[in-house]
Amino acid sequence: MKLVFVYNADSGVFNTLSDIAHKLLSPATYQCDLCSLTHGYFSARDEWVDFLQDLDVEIEFLHRDEYSRVYARQVTDSSIDFPAIFIKNNEQLKLWLDKGAIGGMSSTEELMNTIRDALVKQQSEDEQSVTLSVPA
Repeated sequence: MKLVFVYNADSGVFNTLSDIAHKLLSPATYQCDLCSLTHGYFSARDEWVDFLQDLDVEIEFLHRDEYSRVYARQVTDSSIDFPAIFIKNNEQLKLWLDKGAIGGMSSTEELMNTIRDALVKQQSEDEQSVTLSVPA
């Protein structure tokens, strides 16, 4: 299982500098709630980095332009708004947390708890399906 985080920002030095300026000058209109929850002005929040290191799951981070290049063939719904978090299982990519869910979160702690709880639920479901499919 892999979590794929997609930011509502494009890759590249110019875009990064533009994002930093936007966060500094007009944070209320900044369009990437995932970025706002996980990063300060210049780097990832320490609690976010620690949380990611403790997760027992593979992680991939992409900007929206990178996501389009990497997963264009696997995604059937082109109307997905970013930011978003996907779960990749058996080469199948599925939307896990959408823009609305991420935008409704008020803190890094809330995001981390949501991910942690959802992972526990997902792993429990995976274990049940394995248990149910084992021949007697």
